[in-house]
Amino acid sequence: MRRLFGTDGVRGLAGIDVTADLALGLAQAAARVLGRPAREDSRRPVAVVARDPRVSGEFISAAVCAGLASAGVDVLDAGVIPTPAAAFLVADAGADFGVMVSASHNPAPDNGIKFFARGGVKLPDDVEDSIEAALAEPKLSPTGREVGRIRRFADAEDRYVVHLLGTLTERLDGVHVVLDCANGAAAGISPDVFRDAGATVTVIGNDPDGFNINDGVGSTHLDLIAAAVREHGADLGVAHDGDADRCLAVDHEGNVIDGDRIMAILALSMSERGLLKEHTLVATVMSNLGLRVAMADRGIAIVETGVGDRYVLEAINEGSYSLGGEQSGHIIMSEHATTGDGILTGLQLAAEMVRTGRTLKELASVMTVYPQILVNVRGVDRSRAATDSVIAQAVNQAELVLGETGRVLLRPSGTEPVVRVMVEAAEHSVAEQLANDLADVVRARTAL
Repeated sequence: MRRLFGTDGVRGLAGIDVTADLALGLAQAAARVLGRPAREDSRRPVAVVARDPRVSGEFISAAVCAGLASAGVDVLDAGVIPTPAAAFLVADAGADFGVMVSASHNPAPDNGIKFFARGGVKLPDDVEDSIEAALAEPKLSPTGREVGRIRRFADAEDRYVVHLLGTLTERLDGVHVVLDCANGAAAGISPDVFRDAGATVTVIGNDPDGFNINDGVGSTHLDLIAAAVREHGADLGVAHDGDADRCLAVDHEGNVIDGDRIMAILALSMSERGLLKEHTLVATVMSNLGLRVAMADRGIAIVETGVGDRYVLEAINEGSYSLGGEQSGHIIMSEHATTGDGILTGLQLAAEMVRTGRTLKELASVMTVYPQILVNVRGVDRSRAATDSVIAQAVNQAELVLGETGRVLLRPSGTEPVVRVMVEAAEHSVAEQLANDLADVVRARTAL
């Protein structure tokens, strides 16, 4: 049977895959598992619940709140806020756990449910498995005064804004930034934070209507923000995704600065200031080879993890590191956050420009991006791709062709029904040819 939880919580088409019944059941199961320590201390568990602005979040979050309260959990309903804000508030309010209703960068018809443990940290696989198993257990059924209460978390946004501004050592006076809020959860917070920090702000993608989240805007659609930066003569652009746990950027010329380059900039800055713990950066297997080369040239070690910011966070916590992230723009600065935070990352990137007096293009030049071709192979059996001997042989042959000048990564997606084939090489044509050849092998061997 397929595991309910994917790379980042439970996600799918709202109303079909992610239903009110599932949300209710997951909330009751989470109350049993994540609320257990509080009950053992004879306390009523407390949970923070939040969502992004997609329309299905209204009924899903209502079902989550109902499930928690019916299981004896007091709910602090934070409404529409970014995922990293929800994680921060779990810790800041001393809650026992949190629930975020969001499908992140996915289109509006999708939605998802992700959980945070006490302290605002994402759950390890075994705890998610315990919640899934608890779906089949008898539900907690308190009555009378033992039933949970649902209250509005009235100062949720204010607490998060104060926290973000408190991370800055430099004001952003004189910096002109274009923000793309993806018609998502950042729309009500990110522009205010940057303005409070002193920046001149131009905003796009900040008119969420429940249906337009990530629709042609945000971190997966950078052409719009690149054009806006050039049009307004801005110093940089910062693009969030729907729940604002990502940040991708563009420089003053409209060139894309992805998560790998952002990590390179922040790692070198933190290293110079003695803030990069263990002189180590945590990155995933998807990070560009150029990041590894740039860090090695400067004596910075890289710890590699699987894809997913929770795996990055696990490695950060295990090694007591201070920085990690993903090419997609999930950047974790452990001094300030327990998860990827797109607003925090954008603020720190702009602050580094102020601190050094350099443009974002100049800062990003510390890393040379190797040509990287990613092919998403759809309509295949993902499980067979990891075990098929012919596919393994084709990967080995491609690696022999590349030698030390590139690499191959083939992995089933944890959030979509696809197999991802990624090839890096010193030459674009070589990477493209090998990636397409491998994709053909995967299609032939794993077609449904």
